[in-house]
Amino acid sequence: MVIGNHYPEFEYEADFENLKEAVKALEVPYAVAQDNDGKTWRAYNNRYWPSLYLIDKWGHIRYRHIGEGRYEETEAAIQALLKETYP
Repeated sequence: MVIGNHYPEFEYEADFENLKEAVKALEVPYAVAQDNDGKTWRAYNNRYWPSLYLIDKWGHIRYRHIGEGRYEETEAAIQALLKETYP
């Protein structure tokens, strides 16, 4: 499951209608949560855009990448997590 967390950098990005329009215009194919207060952002001690986290089936952060790129590495991490089974 993919979930985006939108923590606005600029004031106009905090407007829900603007977020909905951007998600539609960019054809984002997954759910995006609006995090105007930054609660989720701070819970992960985030400081950079974009940041990517892969969380396993038990809720543990297993992979983190800051910035663009490393797509093949990220895909490999996703595939490895998908192959894991519950004990």
